[in-house]
Amino acid sequence: MKKILIGIVLVGVAVSCMDSPIDQVANTITAENLMDHIEVLSSDEFQGRATGTEGEEKTVDYLVNELQEYGLTGGAQDGGFIQDVPLVGQKTNQDAELRINTNGSATQFEYYSDFMAWPANLQEEVSIEDAELVYVGYGIQAPEENWDDFKDIDVEGKVLVVKNNDPSSKSDLFGGETRLYYGRYDYKYEKAKELGAAGVLIIHTTPSAGYSWEVVANSWSRERFYLRGNNGNEEAQTKFNGWLTKQASTELFDEAGLDLEEQLEAAESRDFEPVPLEGMSLNLNLSAEYREQEAQNVLGVIEGNNDRLKDEYVVFTAHHDHLGVTSSAEGDSINNGALDNAAGVSAVLEMAKAYKEIQPQLKRSMLFLFVGAEEVGLLGSKYWADNPTIHPGKVTANINLDGMNVYGKTRDLVLIGYDRNSVSDTIEKVTEERGRVVKPDPHPDRGYFYRSDHFPLAKKGIPAIFPNRGNEFIDKPERYSAMVDSLQDANYHNVNDEINKHWDLSGMEQDVRLFFDAAYRIANANEMQTWRNGDEFKQMRLDMIEEASSSSN
Repeated sequence: MKKILIGIVLVGVAVSCMDSPIDQVANTITAENLMDHIEVLSSDEFQGRATGTEGEEKTVDYLVNELQEYGLTGGAQDGGFIQDVPLVGQKTNQDAELRINTNGSATQFEYYSDFMAWPANLQEEVSIEDAELVYVGYGIQAPEENWDDFKDIDVEGKVLVVKNNDPSSKSDLFGGETRLYYGRYDYKYEKAKELGAAGVLIIHTTPSAGYSWEVVANSWSRERFYLRGNNGNEEAQTKFNGWLTKQASTELFDEAGLDLEEQLEAAESRDFEPVPLEGMSLNLNLSAEYREQEAQNVLGVIEGNNDRLKDEYVVFTAHHDHLGVTSSAEGDSINNGALDNAAGVSAVLEMAKAYKEIQPQLKRSMLFLFVGAEEVGLLGSKYWADNPTIHPGKVTANINLDGMNVYGKTRDLVLIGYDRNSVSDTIEKVTEERGRVVKPDPHPDRGYFYRSDHFPLAKKGIPAIFPNRGNEFIDKPERYSAMVDSLQDANYHNVNDEINKHWDLSGMEQDVRLFFDAAYRIANANEMQTWRNGDEFKQMRLDMIEEASSSSN
């Protein structure tokens, strides 16, 4: 009897030490396999994966081949793996001229180094002569905050000079330090168009933007894309949109007899009044060339097995494009985009492969959506959201991977969109089970929730989350986290975004396995995921679920 008891105890110990079937499959997601994809996609052969280039074609071919090899089926409406995204490309000629006349004298600003501007509404030629300028603070009209920077001033035909971001000096206004959509440049341009302004110049500072002037100049000097048919408007009065460096802005305000810092501070108050830049006028000449182009989304599907739930989906997103070839820096002109976003694509590929191994255990289906044209305005994800292959009311959740932790294991994990929906709750639960901790966005002022591909899906009501790397690194030197922050800032959107000596994919492996587990639980949950009460996307969620239910009856 004693020997039998010992045997039972030993068997129990062996079973308790074994990984669950889910863990066993998750363990096939390794740093080595993740690195393999990154090395391919960020190689010079792929030429930076820019929209509408041979590099994009190579990327799409690679993704389709991988998904087919894993045994996934195509997720496009025709049953294939590719959804074409119709675009029109705009290339602004670099001979753009911006001149400010002040009481008979003229100040010339240089394209790229002082300002960036491009024609609005897909115009080929823009010529503005002696336009009045008016500083309108943040350029925000927000009735729910009792906030109006325009105070009934007529800005029709004038050029708006606008402060970047949104008010952050008081915690009870505009979410405090958390940047809202009001703080995005898209909002500033849309508001100017609505009010009939001739154009907009946003005052750039690195703290208010969350990125350097180099990012602005590199992003807006290359070919820009728009969803075809959505932007041309011959009746719109807005002629151009643009940015102005802080130094150029200081000169502009000095010429008007104003102190820039004082004016930026004044914009923090509800009582702010628009400030005409007296005695000044703007002259601007722009031209642009256009071409029609197709970007491509790549979609792979794993079908679920529960009769009631298999028409509902978990959607993973990762953008496959980057900046391509730009101006040479130290002999290198290829923006390889290793972290942004070959890493995210690699993570989604490896999860797709692993989920296929456990397909019989999945109740809901899964869509792996590799979107194009993210770097030119989230256009691939916007197009899918407007032309979904699955009704948004049938999507339980979206997990978006844009950049990964490539610098080693961490005790923590950051969630952009933390505590806004039940997807966040599930990821937090899995994180805690693994002895780690979830933290909210450490830079809420940068508005990251509105800057990646989950945002267009969230606007359709889909509960979405955007995981980011943690900052509490394990077994790394003191101040390692600060070094990583500095390194990422220095490499963001330029030719230095390459695999380097600091990379340690043990942290990426750790995170991807965690997301794999969390999404498995979401796929097999009894109920669909939800937004918190009061969230800006809650009502759209309810509307989409009702619409999906009505269309299926």
